[in-house]
Order: sequence, then structure tokens, then C-alpha cells
Amino acid sequence: MLYKVRFSIAIIVFIIAILGIFGIFYPLPFFDIQIAPLIQRVIVDISVISGITLGVMLLLTLIFGRLYCSTLCPFGIFQELIALFRGEGNEETRKNLPVKYFVTAITFGIMFGGSAVLIRYLEPYTFFGSALTISVIGIIAVVAVIILTTFKNRYFCTNICPVGCVLGLLSKISLLKVYIKEDECLSCGMCERNCPSGCIEVDEAKVDNETCVKCLKCLKQCPKNAIKYGIKPKSEVKFNPKRREIITLGSALIILGLAVKAGIEIGKTAAQKIKNIILPPGTDNAQRMFNKCLNCNLCINACPNNILTKANKEFGAVHIDYTKGEKYCKYDCRECAKVCPSGAIKKITLEEKQRTRIAMAVINPDKCSHNGSCVDVCPVGAITREDNTSAKIDASKCIGCGRCKTVCNSGAIEIFAINEQQRV
Repeated sequence: MLYKVRFSIAIIVFIIAILGIFGIFYPLPFFDIQIAPLIQRVIVDISVISGITLGVMLLLTLIFGRLYCSTLCPFGIFQELIALFRGEGNEETRKNLPVKYFVTAITFGIMFGGSAVLIRYLEPYTFFGSALTISVIGIIAVVAVIILTTFKNRYFCTNICPVGCVLGLLSKISLLKVYIKEDECLSCGMCERNCPSGCIEVDEAKVDNETCVKCLKCLKQCPKNAIKYGIKPKSEVKFNPKRREIITLGSALIILGLAVKAGIEIGKTAAQKIKNIILPPGTDNAQRMFNKCLNCNLCINACPNNILTKANKEFGAVHIDYTKGEKYCKYDCRECAKVCPSGAIKKITLEEKQRTRIAMAVINPDKCSHNGSCVDVCPVGAITREDNTSAKIDASKCIGCGRCKTVCNSGAIEIFAINEQQRV
């Protein structure tokens, strides 16, 4: 029964995720609880709401264990669906490899230092979204995990994913655990053979709750109902960390500190040479956007004028391309700010967006046709024109939305990037 309830919720969450990624239906609270983007947003915004949300998610893990991985993570659910096609059974108990602690320490250390350049290649939510928006790196990552899932089921979740590693450590001390009632167990091995995480050892009546993603499939498989999900009886609670585990975690903490320093240096130097990039309102500058954007591409699908473009050789994060779509940033739109889960695009209000200069328009008087169409469409009244003269732009008012360029039939208007976004 618990498995069916959990699986049903997971399917609903997965459908919502797909609709949201494609911009069809976007329930903001759902994407705001994705762990890695949430941690990134806490670092970027240091907001009360983000901090409380992260606290709630971690508290839920301390209570229920890694239920997030099987119920709220779209990529985790995707792996479960893939596994349905490979059939059940023939799983093997897998070792909890210590290398994941070092990968996690480096990944989050660099993020804490100020740069998301590494986690965007390892965070499941991110490359799931980028793959669905036909990003090459995202597609490669998803295909690789599909192949891995075919042979090793949830191996990515248990031994690679940085988010899963953090949640796994919390799950070791969670209130609710999966455990085996030894006096009721027949040692038939059904739970062990069908565990997608490979975390059950029937011979020792042992469940590794760190790698257990709480799919609860084992409850369904057990013919005697000897495997439970709940509060373990005190007589069965065993938490005796081995000397090797303590040394491993201690080493990972040292690496975390070094990675923070590396992240600070990366954050300072990344994207400094980029000068000709126009960015969505609320990103401040190229260096900040490069370091904070996870490339999940939600903003690209949400943009009604399709002017946002994916990371490319020119710039390694989402940016504006006025040569595509309807070629201008709508004055009454802040969809990209609404959907960005990581804080790379700040959740600014519509009024703040309308006062944010993202670029600068310049008129070439020698090309101006004097028809005045640009004056009529400028949303901030930055363009004026006297009779039979070229239009002029008031630089103190222009926000660089590009609307004027779309109606200029003589090619007299150009939109230029600026180094730092400003409020006008």
C-alpha cells in the first residue's frame, strides 16, 4: 500500500515536472524545492524564504529518509520508469563507494565558493531539464545514466549524485527507516533481488538506509511482511561508524574547504573576458550569470518572445539573442525571473524589471528614415524626434529592451551589451 501511494505521487510529480520544463504548466513551489537549485538560491539571495524552504526539505529528510530521491526528484523518478522496462530481479548488493563523498565535497565546495560551473554537470534536475530542451551536454548525461540504469538500476543515485550523497548522510540518522524484522524474515531474498539501490543484505538482515532511496518496493515484494518502514525498535538500532568511515568523512571535509577556496577563485575569473553578452533582467553581469546559472533552461521555455538562448561557445550560460524569436524583451513580462530556481535570474518584481537596463540602443542618424515608428513603440519614452529630424535616444531612460529595433525599417538602430545592469 505504501509503495503504491509513493509511486502514484511520484508519477504526478513527474508529469508536473515535464509540463513545467516545457513551459506548459509551471507550479513555482515545486521547482523551488529542488535541492541543488535551492541551495544555490540560498547562497545567492540569502533570503528568509529560501532558507526556510531548505530547512524544511532537510527536516523532511531527517524524518522520512531519502524520500525526495524517489518521489520529488524528476530524474530519480525517470530512472525508476526506465527500470520498469528492464524487469525486476537479479539486483546485487552494491558497495557504498567513498569516492562519492569526495565528488560531493568538490562539487558543493566550489558552489559555496561562488560558482556553479561544476554542479551543472552533475546535478540530476539540471541535466534532466537541459536534455528535454535539446541541450547536447544534457542529452549526453541522460543517455549515459539510462545505460547505467539498464545495468545497475539506481547506481547514479547511490554512488554518484552529489545531492543524493548529502541526503544519504542525513538518512543515516533519519527517524523513519527501512529495516528487517529478523524473527519474521524467511531469508527468501526477494527484497534483496528487487532492491533498485542494492542496499539490502538478507543474510545479515541489514538495510543500508544511506543508499536506500525509499522507493518502498521491498515492502511490496516481501511475502511475510517482514520488512518494515517506520521507527526501528531500539533493540535493532545500530549506529557504529567504522574508523575508515570517520577518516573518509574527515578527508571529505578537508577537500570541501579547499574546494570553497577554488570556487572563490573560479568565481572571480570566470567570464571576465566576456564583453558582448546581453543578459535577462536581474542577472547583474556576465560573471555572476556564468557562475550562478545551472543551465536547466526553464527560462528559455518560459520566455514568450523566445529571445533567450542556451549556453554555447560564445557564453557558457543562458543569455539573450535579439536575432531570434520576436527579437525584443517584453516590457510587461518577468517570466524568466519567475521560473529561475537557482537565483541566477533574481526574482525581481515587474516594476524592478521595467527599470532595469540590460543593454543600450544607439541610433545611426545617417541611416534613420525619420518615420518615427521607434518613438511610438518605446515603452519607457526614451526616444524622441522633432519634425524632419533623426530620432534621438535619452541614454538615461533606455533599458535596452530592443523593441525599437524591431520596427526600424532602415537598420538605423543597434542594441549593444553593457558590462553591468543598472536601474534607471
